[in-house]
Amino acid sequence: MSQSFDEISAQLRRRHRKSARLKWISMGALGLAGLFLVLFFTDMMIKGLPAFQQAQVQVEVDYSERASQLPLAAVQEDVRPLVSRGYLRLIPGRMNDNPELLGTTRMEWVLADGQVDQYLKGHHSRLSASEQEVVDRLQAEGRAELRFNTTFFSNGDSKMPELAGIASAAMGTVLTLLVTLAVSFPIGVMTAVYLEEFAPDNRVTQLIEININNLAAIPSILFGLLGLAIFINFFGVPRSSPVVGGLTLALMTLPVIIIATRTALRSVPDSIRHAAFGVGCSRWQVVRDHVLPLALPGIMTGSIIGLAQAMGETAPLIIVGMVAFIPDVTSSFTEAATVLPAQIFTWAGEPDRAFIEKTSGGILVLLAVLITLNATAVVLRKKFERRW
Repeated sequence: MSQSFDEISAQLRRRHRKSARLKWISMGALGLAGLFLVLFFTDMMIKGLPAFQQAQVQVEVDYSERASQLPLAAVQEDVRPLVSRGYLRLIPGRMNDNPELLGTTRMEWVLADGQVDQYLKGHHSRLSASEQEVVDRLQAEGRAELRFNTTFFSNGDSKMPELAGIASAAMGTVLTLLVTLAVSFPIGVMTAVYLEEFAPDNRVTQLIEININNLAAIPSILFGLLGLAIFINFFGVPRSSPVVGGLTLALMTLPVIIIATRTALRSVPDSIRHAAFGVGCSRWQVVRDHVLPLALPGIMTGSIIGLAQAMGETAPLIIVGMVAFIPDVTSSFTEAATVLPAQIFTWAGEPDRAFIEKTSGGILVLLAVLITLNATAVVLRKKFERRW
């Protein structure tokens, strides 16, 4: 039975209303996600930016024989609680390295205690009333101020918040990612080339493809358990070292690189292969000289994204012991090390409020690196992308 014009118009209006509702719901979900993202970054900026400033005080430092035996005697008693204990511990070493300092008294800007830093930033501190008066007097005289926190970028971890930095974690991250890249990139690319260009389409290769896709979706902590069982317990790789961390992350990154490489190889038109076969090239020559160069931008993009994902992982590295206390910057692939995510995890568990700033500051640094890596991947894709 045919419908009237009014019935058809009513149906169209209902469809249009449903479409409009779906559109507004979708836009609302996108706006809500954007709002959460803005709130997240705003909260991180508010909490993290103070970590890039550190309190310093100008005091009179007495390089005497007594100070070489008792570093606390190097500064006057009224300002002694305001100076970082870590700085005072360095005074005997400075006199040993520079004998001309012995017997001199100098006005120097020195690192302040973490509680002074919190007080100058307007946060709650454990300074007594008399100590706060001294800080106020020094600030009024221009002898107490907040300066750029170079210690945050030059020092390793420390139990004193004013001395804690990300240098050792940053170096451990670099060494770990070098191992990850050296292992996962060649194996992943060669595996993808074989599966896409050489392997026959049978049940064995289909089973391999299914397992690769499944590996890309399993929780990362399982790779940590695998790394613990294979690399540490079976092969005896040093625990907490960049080698074991890099190998563990390489296992996690391999499926991502394989899938990205296969996608890039599939994007190369078959006409390129047919033309190469037509002039007498072997299959390996076709892949080496024609297919791989054209697929390389996509391969590099997928690899960078995979490394960025591995850089942000914490769970598998906790399992293999890369949450160690590392005060010194390591330069060896086999020495104990930590990475930025694990360092942030450690600081987040510290009871001192000053470590909240360190945690947020570390997150800002990590986010900056991850955003840079992902932006690099996008730029490379846009620059070298070809449309066939």
